[in-house]
Amino acid sequence: MSTDEKKVITFAQLQEHSSRDDLYILIHGKVYAASKFLDEHPGGDEVILAEAGKDATEAFEDVGHSDEARDVLNGLYIGDFDGADAKAVKNAPGPGVTPGSSQSTGRSVIQTVTKSGAITNFILGL
Repeated sequence: MSTDEKKVITFAQLQEHSSRDDLYILIHGKVYAASKFLDEHPGGDEVILAEAGKDATEAFEDVGHSDEARDVLNGLYIGDFDGADAKAVKNAPGPGVTPGSSQSTGRSVIQTVTKSGAITNFILGL
């Protein structure tokens, strides 16, 4: 995507695109269309789906992705995140997902916070 075509994605748009077939992921202030990559992700699709509708930067960095993985992002890039919405997305659990809630996938999400403030999502199948 050229600079002229770059879109600015709002928090509302990020949350609207949170399904397996239409998924946007936010990493380092940039938004990526991740649906096509879900089946190829070596860590499985659940780890990406768990970050739908919120800032996935910390989860992405905590894993220690390779340079090759970072290159894959370039092909998925669709635009920049609207900075005015940054505070709202930082604390968002994701669209329709709250810690301990059941999702339509029949899974439970447990969210823990470490002493350093890192948030970890555990997805439990039922």
